[in-house]
Amino acid sequence: MKLKLSLILLLASQLGRAQDMKFARKMVDTLTSPYFWGRGYTNNGMGKAADFIAAQLKSYGLKPMAGKTYLHEFNYPVNTFPGKMEVAINGVALVPGRDFIVSPDSRGVTGEGKLVQQDSTHFVDAVNRIMVTLETKLTWSAEQTVLDYTVIQLDKKLQTTLPKTIKVDIENTFNPSFKAANICGVVKGTSHPDSVIVFTAHYDHLGGMGSKTYFPGANDNASGATQVLSLARYYGQHPQPYTMAFIFFAGEEAGLLGSKHFTENPLIDLKNIRFLVNLDLEGTGVEGITVVNASVFPKEFALLKQVNEKGNYLVKVNSRGKAANSDHYFFSEKGVPAFFMYTLGGIKAYHDIYDISATLPLNEYEDLFNLLLKFNEGLMGK
Repeated sequence: MKLKLSLILLLASQLGRAQDMKFARKMVDTLTSPYFWGRGYTNNGMGKAADFIAAQLKSYGLKPMAGKTYLHEFNYPVNTFPGKMEVAINGVALVPGRDFIVSPDSRGVTGEGKLVQQDSTHFVDAVNRIMVTLETKLTWSAEQTVLDYTVIQLDKKLQTTLPKTIKVDIENTFNPSFKAANICGVVKGTSHPDSVIVFTAHYDHLGGMGSKTYFPGANDNASGATQVLSLARYYGQHPQPYTMAFIFFAGEEAGLLGSKHFTENPLIDLKNIRFLVNLDLEGTGVEGITVVNASVFPKEFALLKQVNEKGNYLVKVNSRGKAANSDHYFFSEKGVPAFFMYTLGGIKAYHDIYDISATLPLNEYEDLFNLLLKFNEGLMGK
């Protein structure tokens, strides 16, 4: 009988893990799909993603953090590229995202002209106010301002000759007040509801560059958003002594804008936050994780290391000091104890069209999930 019971428990455990991985893969696939168009500034990508995440939190039984809505709205200026994105160099049409990107603060331009070489990597069409650069990697971003010229970055590995002529048709639209929203939900604590543990991740990415090219953002940061959704789903079914809070930030790619807005307009008392864990770039992990603020909060880092060693979850947990490199930062500046964790190893795609779900391994998704559960137990003194 004991043998049968052990076998049943083992099978149930394996089935649960398989279901968790199926859930994770489904979430990453969904968030990186064309429907969400890079969760950015064109085709209502970010708005669609916000509505989707809010619906997920509701389905898990979470309550809005404040009022009747999960959305914590704000706005900011941003430069966008919703339409034509056509570039030809030396008479050869280039493919957006693969062959070139435009600097995200570029103005739109239509015209053709000759390029004058400035140095080994810079070429200028002074008439049309265009600069062409040769880059080892095409890395896009989001900008809140617009230049009075246009910068076009070429992948120099794909250029067989020096750029001499250019023809362009690029459309931009500057939005002085783009409407965005953080998504915020809670599971109220059973015995210490005023003590709060917070999990955060940004759900926005770069959106589209033109009408035919978008940046899926699988590792950055569908992976982190998925891990926080997984935790929200778990704690929705398993309330804890402390309140568990979940925040999905918008505007991270434009400058940590969502987290800055939340800390300046908090929906919960920041002094009640026992600890905050921010998750970004969570899709790999074969070389472990790095923990920003580890040296700032040595007691909690020691607990995390102890939990990891006991559970044998990750091969390494690296310490890093203070850094303004993700959404934990403005919380730390307000006195909130916080870690930012990111995984190491594996794929190198970042802020490009190759950061896709199909090549995102999620190989330490389960181990990180379990590490965080046990870390929370330690924070709550369980």
